Formats: sequence, C-alpha cells, structure tokens
Amino acid sequence: MARSVDHQQRRLEVLAAARRVIVRDGIEAATTRNIAREAGCSSGALTHYFADKDDILSSLLRHSHERVRRRRRERTAGVRGLAALRELLLDSLPLDAERTRETRLEIDFWSRGLTAEHLADVQRREHAKLRAAIRRHLAEAHEAGEITLPRTPPSEVLEEIAAKGRPRAANRQAVPEREPADDETGDAAGGRAGRHVSPRPEDLDAVAQRLLALVDGLSVHLLLYPDRLSRDDAERLVLAELAALAR
Repeated sequence: MARSVDHQQRRLEVLAAARRVIVRDGIEAATTRNIAREAGCSSGALTHYFADKDDILSSLLRHSHERVRRRRRERTAGVRGLAALRELLLDSLPLDAERTRETRLEIDFWSRGLTAEHLADVQRREHAKLRAAIRRHLAEAHEAGEITLPRTPPSEVLEEIAAKGRPRAANRQAVPEREPADDETGDAAGGRAGRHVSPRPEDLDAVAQRLLALVDGLSVHLLLYPDRLSRDDAERLVLAELAALAR
C-alpha cells in the first residue's frame, strides 16, 4: 500500500514540476529533460510514472481542471441561480496569483491544442462542463425571476443584418426585448419571483456562450494588457453583464 501511495505522490510531484516549467517558461520549454530537472530526478525516472511527455501534459491539464472544479464547487456550494453564476464567472478570471497561474497554464495549452488532438479533446470536454454549469445557473436564475434572457433573433433577421447592416423595422418589432411573463403581477417584495416561464434552449445557449467568450477574452486581456485592463475593471465588466440580464 505504501508503495502505491509513494507512486501517486511522485506523479503529483512531476505534474507540479511540469506546471512550474510551463507557467515560468512556456509550454515549449516543457521537455522531459526540463521537467525532470525541475522535479529533481533523471529523465529516465519519469518513465516510471508517465509513458512520455504527451502523457505528462495531458495528465497535467486534467489535474489542473480537476483542481479548478473542486474550488468552484466549494464557491458555489449552497447557492443557486444568479449568485452561483456570479461566483462561477468571477472564479474563472485571473483575479489573484493562483488563478493567474492557472490562466497562464490554460492559455499555453490552447496553442498546443491546435496541433495536439489529445490535448484539444481534454480542453473540449472541460469547456463543455463549464458551459453546462453556466447554462444550468442561467436556467435557475431565469426560473427564479432573477434575470431575463434576451430572445435570440430569428435567422432571417441575422441574415439581413449581415447583408445590409440593419434589419427592417418589422423584423425589429418581431424580436421582443425580453420573454413575456405568464404572471407579472408580483409585488415589490416578490419582484419577478412569480415568473415560472421555462427558458428557451437557444436563448440559454446564446447567453452561456456569450458569457464564456467574455470571461475568456477578459482573461487573455488581463495577462497581455495589464496596463489597459485592471482586475477591478474585469470584475466590473462581468458584473455589468449580469446586471444587464437582471434588469
């Protein structure tokens, strides 16, 4: 039993070494030689724990995402809807040293995933899990009356905008600013909590994708342009997006 524990512990130490190399020097520097040197062992010793460098990198990516998911579960424990959505989105931004290291690691893996299908597959599956969590919290917030999901315009309206730059007045009127409620007679104490309209899947998908794109874009800008975008600015932009849904 002790030997098995030692083996697992050594794997974690190698992954931690690989993480330090990538965050400090970039993913191209993550050679087996550099990882072994960082871990304080020989390159040959790595073969006792991993098949090759690709195995180390894919294991590191999965391990990093597992750590992030555990933290997000803790941050959203006991909350639902808009509160859970806020915690999830803000946790996805590099607003402290640890999340900055996670974001640097993730972005390095983005570039690697363009040419390494096994890494791209891990990233797609993890992205799908985050998207599903955002979508679930959006649905909770909508059904609790905390937010109103904007209606996704019909395809003909989008096609007309793409072709001419603006839709006809008739088409603009055909796309309501928000989904009508079955019951909008709630008092001040209840607010919109009396609404129990099931959200349309296409509206959930569109808003979830927009929130993901916002968080990804802000994360990249925080790392590349810290002189233009502060952490406080990024947090305010996410909160403003949620406030727009809560109108």
